[in-house]
Amino acid sequence: MSKPLILVSNDDGITSKGIRVLVSIMKKLGDVVVVAPDSPQSGMGHAITIGETLRLAEEDIFEGVTAYKSSGTPADCVKIAKHYVLKDRTPDLVVSGINHGSNTSISVLYSGTMSAAIEGALEGYPSIGFSLCDYSSKADFSHIEEWVEKIARQVLENGIAKGVALNVNFPPKQNEPIQGVKVCRQADAKWQEEFDERFDPTGRKYFWLAGNFVNFDKGEDNDEWAIANNYVSIVPCQYDLTAHHAISQMNKDWDWEKLK
Repeated sequence: MSKPLILVSNDDGITSKGIRVLVSIMKKLGDVVVVAPDSPQSGMGHAITIGETLRLAEEDIFEGVTAYKSSGTPADCVKIAKHYVLKDRTPDLVVSGINHGSNTSISVLYSGTMSAAIEGALEGYPSIGFSLCDYSSKADFSHIEEWVEKIARQVLENGIAKGVALNVNFPPKQNEPIQGVKVCRQADAKWQEEFDERFDPTGRKYFWLAGNFVNFDKGEDNDEWAIANNYVSIVPCQYDLTAHHAISQMNKDWDWEKLK
């Protein structure tokens, strides 16, 4: 039997440590093709390149793996992989990461890592975004490698619902082993942002985005709780942003006569 075809991307760039770890794990599971940004694209969300050139170049960076670097965003990488790199081949799995830093809670909206995975789901491919809640460039990934492999195997063997991408976050390495896996919901949390006003050496004003992450969620069934308690969190995500519960409320409570 032929091996599964696995497309790998990320948002930290093709030379990041996280993608090297992810590629090495995916090579155990199937034939791997990499299409990733040529530079860091964190916080790009689901941006795509319009009105600018999009460049693609083959890169000999992973042993035994066909790899391309792109000037585009993570979503661009998955798109160009489908339409140009893979052509008539259909990936059995799209994986993105392993991100250096958390993508729990509201961060999923800003995450380039998850946007690559969600783009895969948009195309109908089983997709996973992996993130390690450690922002250090020297982050230790050794404690999560077996979990990445197990989760990817589960998706390859059992599948996931169509149009769904899994947002998988891992706690940083601790003295105790990871406690297990929690399939959970996105926590009710957000960034309380500030814009720090600064001046460059020429005296011109600029702003630097800062702030603190605040968790309002007291539940024990969300991704923030899971990470804080040394569990792997898995949140199934969808690209349909329709607030279905609001449709009935609007139809019931709005005065539609005034809108005629």
